[in-house]
Amino acid sequence: MSKDAVDTAQAAHPRATGTLPADAGDAGYSKDLKARHVNMIAIGGAIGTGLFLGAGGRLRDAGPALAIAYLVAGVFAFFVVKALGELVLYRPSSGSFVSYAREFLGEKGAYVAGWMYFLNWSTTGIADITAIALYTHYWSMFTSIPQWVLALIALAVVLAVNLISVKIFGEMEFWFAIVKVATLVGFMLIGIFLLATQHEVGGQTPGVGMITDHGGLVPHGVMPVVLVMQGVIFSYAALELVGVAAGETAEPHKIVPRAVNSIMWRVALFYVGSVVLLALLLPSSLYSGDESPFVTVLSGIGVPAAGDVMNLVVLTAAMSSLNSGLYSTGRILRSMSMAGSAPKFTGVMSRSQVPYGGILLTCAVCVLGVGLNYLVPSKAFEIVLNVASLGIISTWVIIMICHLVFVRRARAGLVERPSFRLPGSPVTEIVTIAFLLAVIGLMWNDEEVGRKTVLLVPVIAVMLVAGWFGVRRRVARQAERELSAPKE
Repeated sequence: MSKDAVDTAQAAHPRATGTLPADAGDAGYSKDLKARHVNMIAIGGAIGTGLFLGAGGRLRDAGPALAIAYLVAGVFAFFVVKALGELVLYRPSSGSFVSYAREFLGEKGAYVAGWMYFLNWSTTGIADITAIALYTHYWSMFTSIPQWVLALIALAVVLAVNLISVKIFGEMEFWFAIVKVATLVGFMLIGIFLLATQHEVGGQTPGVGMITDHGGLVPHGVMPVVLVMQGVIFSYAALELVGVAAGETAEPHKIVPRAVNSIMWRVALFYVGSVVLLALLLPSSLYSGDESPFVTVLSGIGVPAAGDVMNLVVLTAAMSSLNSGLYSTGRILRSMSMAGSAPKFTGVMSRSQVPYGGILLTCAVCVLGVGLNYLVPSKAFEIVLNVASLGIISTWVIIMICHLVFVRRARAGLVERPSFRLPGSPVTEIVTIAFLLAVIGLMWNDEEVGRKTVLLVPVIAVMLVAGWFGVRRRVARQAERELSAPKE
């Protein structure tokens, strides 16, 4: 940044007058989320169907080294949330990273950040309602009901919860997270007991031999470990919800640091710990993508109704994800609408202080997913999951770029960094961005699914450019109105 640019920015920057830049989209929200809600939203974001269901197929493909993949991706996910946490303490906003992108990258940056996040959650929502329908079909009493009908019912229930109030959303996420954590803790206690007593699991004696005698850490080589990284990162999607939720809590400066700092040990304990246990209990080749790895183990020791219990937990995880998606996109779209880069109706609020316009738009895209379940029920989940992964990776990259600019401005004396900071800047941000972009690049090696996903990048880019030309005049008019509005 040149000296002239710094001088100009300093003269124009709100910090020079002692005030922080406001986001019009932050007005009108209640502050009903408590510390326990935000903490459980952080836990719920870190634990989802990617672990409960997806870990089985990934463990089979990558072997025990999957634990290392979860650890590596978890470290970078923690860097992203730590960077976002610092931005939140600088200026809490329900618009979260979209609001920060507007401040540090301009309206184009906010536009890309918001719509890529919408792409992520709207397609994730389709994946979630598809998963809910599939999991419900597990029980014979529901098999006669078409998959698309179950998907529609699930969407209607979660939509109703989101439209009532943010407090109801917080309570629902709190109990969803309790179910997930209790299940994981229970399984880990059982797994540790099986290891300590050398109790047979499916005819196998648990221990290090389950790894050393069956091909070691990478029984199929390093490449399968690399290829599962996309799915591993998707498992951590929703960690950034902490930043969105901070805009609706009364004490973000107290709550957010605790929630963010706890994420790292939760990732290490729940993800890495669970995968290590799974690898020690059974050979990785015995796990399957069609069954939860926890069900595989529990069935191996003859636990009755293990499939029913775990299916209920996975169903809970999918409902939690759908609930979070509608919540976050509603807030993000309202922030964008106030700036002119999203439809005007997405900025409206209900009497209970819920941005229902944005929630309904996301819900409308999910309804398209109901149609997808009707047309191609066997492929619906796979189709949308890969599109969603591009959305979450781009969101994380934008968060790190925002933080880079934020730190640069802090060093120029334009803004003040809080005491809660991402360590190692700017190296940490650059390495994280390089890692995330490398994951997209390495997806090209997966001819069946990954390559098709990478080929979507230019298509999405063209759609974003076309969309910007459609909204840029409205964005400019809105900016002019804000500049000409009388200051209080």
